[in-house]
Amino acid sequence: MTAVSLTPRQESRLLATLAGIQFTHILDFMIMMPLAPMLSRAFGLSPAQFGLLVSTYTLAAAVTAILAASAVDRFDRRKLVLGLYAAFTLATAACALAPSYWTLMIARAAAGAFGGVLGAMVQTYIGDTIPYERRGRATGIVMAAFSLSTVVGVPLGLFLASHVPALGWRAPFLFAAVLGAGLWIFSRSTLPSIPARVGPLGSGGKGGFAESFAPMRDVLSDANHWRAYAFIALMMFASFTVIPFITLYLTSNVGFSEKLLPLMYLIGGAGTFFTSRWFGKLADQYGKARVYRWLAVAAMVPILLLTHLPPVPVWAVIGVAALFFILVSGRFAPGMAMVTSAGQPRVRGAFMSLNTAVQNAASGTAAFVAGLIVSKQADGTLTHYNVVGYVAIAAGVVSLWLAGRVKPVDASPAPAPEPLHVVEPGRVRAAE
Repeated sequence: MTAVSLTPRQESRLLATLAGIQFTHILDFMIMMPLAPMLSRAFGLSPAQFGLLVSTYTLAAAVTAILAASAVDRFDRRKLVLGLYAAFTLATAACALAPSYWTLMIARAAAGAFGGVLGAMVQTYIGDTIPYERRGRATGIVMAAFSLSTVVGVPLGLFLASHVPALGWRAPFLFAAVLGAGLWIFSRSTLPSIPARVGPLGSGGKGGFAESFAPMRDVLSDANHWRAYAFIALMMFASFTVIPFITLYLTSNVGFSEKLLPLMYLIGGAGTFFTSRWFGKLADQYGKARVYRWLAVAAMVPILLLTHLPPVPVWAVIGVAALFFILVSGRFAPGMAMVTSAGQPRVRGAFMSLNTAVQNAASGTAAFVAGLIVSKQADGTLTHYNVVGYVAIAAGVVSLWLAGRVKPVDASPAPAPEPLHVVEPGRVRAAE
């Protein structure tokens, strides 16, 4: 059951727009990990300090997603997304201008604060506009932005950081901000308006202001929602214990050259770009929980390899890293489709906002925990990264069990709402 009926062309333009927004959002977050060596040198950071810098973004995103959960369904989706995206782009530009570690941390917190709610609204748009039987494919297309940011955005950002000495590590953030400004202009003509699902804040009738928090109460009173949140938390934790320290480990312990990092991300991202949509189609065909389990089990192999990798040839490093990117990110297409479909349609915006809070809290906690586990020796090498791999595997094993307990609420045909048709960019009307 969807809130808006779109033509195939409108649906394609919408998914392209959402993928573009997701691209800049993910690029802004993902670029931090390969910049670890540069940032560590620039500010003299320990692993714990770098882990905190990564966690600040995600924990800020978690807090704002929780605060926004009771309000997001009270606004037109288009206006909300455009406002959030503008603020997020400005915060990304502030990262490029940060003169110190602490000002960078503040700018990262601001980017996370707006980006967290923005990410939730991207997934909410999918749930509101794409029927369940095509939602796995649609999620795969939007999640391909992760791959595209890895195959294009991160290598280009690292290239700019290495070849524009005047900017250095600031270059990728400036690149993301300029790209975001252009995409914001394009989004104004492609995002359909989706009216508020519930009344304005504070217009709760007999319940008064307290009734304004009814969406959050409805979300948290559903046991299926709690299972979905536990599932996504484990999926994120299994990823972001390992991801933040990949580049530091490879350059410090394995002897992988920093100059080859763009090539590694290019190859790994190319693999995920082509496989993520395929994984989404498999999820629609064979079942989302089943495909997630296949991919989660397969992902344990590169997780163990990567966190135990000794000095090996370049081709071996790139091969293991590519397998890691493909399988670990591949889980997100079926996993996110499962979670999106678990939300009750009337409060899907609040559900997805809280879901984003859970995702960011889990990934931020994972990065912080990994930073506490990993230690840096006097010679610059890292220790205990193998322990991080074991922790990630344990979280992945528990997620396999939870995957079968998350139930879709709109998997079967249901009475459709009065259809809405886009009649011009940004506006909809009821079908006559």
